[in-house]
Amino acid sequence: MNESLQKLTEFLQSSLTAYHAMQNAERILRDNGFTALSEAEDWEISEGGKYFVTRGASLVAFTVGGLDNFHYKIVASHLDSPMLKLKENPIVKSAGCLSLNVETYGGGIWYSFFDRPLTIAGQVIKNENGKLVKELVQSPFFVTVPSQAVHINRTVNESFAVNPQVDLLPLLSLDFENAEEKFLSSISGEGRVISYDLFAVSAQSPYTFGVNDEFIASPRIDNLTSVCASIEGLITHAESDGVCVATLFNHEEIGSRTPQGACGDFLENTLRRIAYALRFDDNEYYKALLSSFLLSVDNAHATHPNHPEKSDVTNKTKLGAGVAIKSHANGAYATDALSSAVVKTVFEKAGVKYQSFFNRSDARSGSTLAMASLARFGVNGADIGLPQLAMHSACECFAKNDYTEMCNGITAFYSSDLLFEEGGIVIR
Repeated sequence: MNESLQKLTEFLQSSLTAYHAMQNAERILRDNGFTALSEAEDWEISEGGKYFVTRGASLVAFTVGGLDNFHYKIVASHLDSPMLKLKENPIVKSAGCLSLNVETYGGGIWYSFFDRPLTIAGQVIKNENGKLVKELVQSPFFVTVPSQAVHINRTVNESFAVNPQVDLLPLLSLDFENAEEKFLSSISGEGRVISYDLFAVSAQSPYTFGVNDEFIASPRIDNLTSVCASIEGLITHAESDGVCVATLFNHEEIGSRTPQGACGDFLENTLRRIAYALRFDDNEYYKALLSSFLLSVDNAHATHPNHPEKSDVTNKTKLGAGVAIKSHANGAYATDALSSAVVKTVFEKAGVKYQSFFNRSDARSGSTLAMASLARFGVNGADIGLPQLAMHSACECFAKNDYTEMCNGITAFYSSDLLFEEGGIVIR
């Protein structure tokens, strides 16, 4: 396994929640010379600098290139994945056992969460010397959601709809006294937990498979592969004009309608503050937007080898065939003919393999970050994605060489100069 894929599997393994993923991204950026900024303070930035700013569990990182052609090259991805979120007063007692009261976060394939190791992870809030502080935690033990035996649920192989309130409660322990207090202290250590955002998440380790070892399976492939590829591209891209931006959003899986989601003002405010710190006025900022470009990088559905009929008739996105450029007539994706041509040209210049993704015309489409972000500021944009199988399962999979193509494609995008001229776009 090459170094890039090794870093990815380590990121997948340790980024149990969006909070952990953001912390890991922040560490990688610091290790590569990026300076932390705060939304609450003035910014001092300069040409050649590398910076990042956080809000909640979202992060925007950027590098400042040459400013004669001031514009933004933005890559957006998201840090969260479907999982089970613990409610307050989480202990459920039944049949001499303790289970955890949870609700679903996002649209998971919930039957895939049964009968596998889950860990409890997230953030807790404590009061330390009169100050409310956040602490990232992970349980030192596993829990699991046990299935009913086929002898009891006789129709399980013909029809079984998961009831989240009944079927998805992770088994924690045999009954014992002071269960909730001891449960929280076993995860967070000393100090009273006032509140928390805790999740039961898949503890499956990433693994490779296939006769040629060509696939990787892991939890959270959607969308941490895009996060890693965008960070790698931002760190390794060649010098170019303008400001290169990597946006890592939280809350995509629940609609992005939060202050740290793509529908919020985090990215827009960051772009404005970059322009202000670089001494560009509003007029120059709006002109920069018109010559900017956004890539929304969120994974794509590969054609399932057992169900090829579920994919489009003439656009069957294949594992191992390169990055998917995603299009949709009714605006689920931002891609149009011009933005698709930009991506194809950038990729062809860099020798990056790509393919087309369309949904079947009789199937409902998902949506991504681009349309949520672009509703706030007007830039050209396109949707691309890593082809994968089992999206939103507790364990997903993809082809190794597609990830390499994605990394190379994002690096090429950041390294390109896009010149928006009257009558067309020049890419060099």
